[in-house]
Amino acid sequence: MKERKTIHFVTLGCSKNLVDSEHLMRQIETSGYKVTHNSENITSGSVIVNTCGFIKDAKQESIDTILELAEAKLKGKIQHLFVIGCLSELYKDELKKEIPEVDQFFGVNNFEEILKNIGIGYQRELLDERILTTPKHFAYLKISEGCDRSCAFCSIPAIRGKHISLPIEELKSEAIKLAKTGVKELILIAQDLTYYGLDIYKEQKLASLLEELVQIKEIEWIRLHYAYPHHFPMDVIKVMKEKPKICRYLDIPFQHISNKVLKQMRRGNNRDEAIGLIKSLREELPGIAIRTTLLVGHPGETEEDFNELLDFVKKTRFDRLGVFPYSHEEHSFSFTNYSDDVPDEIKNERVDKIMELQRLISEDINREKIGKTFKVIIDRSEGEYWVGRTEFDSPEVDNEVLIPISERLKIGSFYQIKITDANEYDLFGEVNV
Repeated sequence: MKERKTIHFVTLGCSKNLVDSEHLMRQIETSGYKVTHNSENITSGSVIVNTCGFIKDAKQESIDTILELAEAKLKGKIQHLFVIGCLSELYKDELKKEIPEVDQFFGVNNFEEILKNIGIGYQRELLDERILTTPKHFAYLKISEGCDRSCAFCSIPAIRGKHISLPIEELKSEAIKLAKTGVKELILIAQDLTYYGLDIYKEQKLASLLEELVQIKEIEWIRLHYAYPHHFPMDVIKVMKEKPKICRYLDIPFQHISNKVLKQMRRGNNRDEAIGLIKSLREELPGIAIRTTLLVGHPGETEEDFNELLDFVKKTRFDRLGVFPYSHEEHSFSFTNYSDDVPDEIKNERVDKIMELQRLISEDINREKIGKTFKVIIDRSEGEYWVGRTEFDSPEVDNEVLIPISERLKIGSFYQIKITDANEYDLFGEVNV
């Protein structure tokens, strides 16, 4: 029997890139190829690298990966090398000159062209099908592409283009197919969830989409990522309150709280709007876990601005928080119009101060959970523990619940777990019988 040709996928960057790879993998597999994802030590077949071009460190990781695989091609270990995604969208011409070993460079949203160059026809009937690269019990559902916001620090609109919502019926169809494969948790992602529907329905339709998705019997949890705070659709809060399948969890990247910095960032909202939204969420959805992302060292940020942000974090007590130093990215408004005037040393000091404060807040919040029982899904086993999550935790970025491996548990199943101990970023528990 003739061995099938193999195409290896290497996906870098965010979960939106991951979904793109999963859709492409399905198209390729149905054409008779064997596909693998993020395999170690690739020494045969062809490779497609899905790159990230969002910030400096991500760009460097993508370039290093391409160079490593280009070297493997020169040594005859792999046959073809294709590069797709965000970095390739921004720097296709430069990359062609610098890394000629790559057979073809493609940007984003070029699925048909990518497949054509591999020798595969694009199959529209597979539009809502994927090969999952996550554990089979959870999947990301990308509900839109691109972004219409004009945040000064962000190059995503230049990379991904204008906001394009996928129709509700298409998303529900994809979700049903995922559920039939064993998916129990859907994680909704987009560059901006709250903008969903404005382009095709002329009004925000995230709440309507949620109403449809909760009808899928096999789906037990629906989680929301990347909800823009400005003009947040309040009907979403109502649906979250009424539908227990929707996790009391919301990822809202506030980025800053100083009105001056928010204006410089072109975020559209202000301090009062942010604080008011947090107040409404906590009043209407008691116990909700709010995750946020902050950006320090943006051009023009003073020590006074930073201290205002630090005080905001202290008083708000976010359940989950990530903070990044500003990166002066080409194709962004800030790069063109502002000087990168905050030294890297100060940026990093500010990151450290916020993360140390958040570490103390996180430990305090976690210790309040000791003695309480939560519904937990088991993701994997690791060493002496089963590793799971509550509805207040998203995969890879949030807390995990560690349960002794001696308990007889099953990956992908839900259990009632009583929390017995906690530290800054993990909970420890046992099955509550």
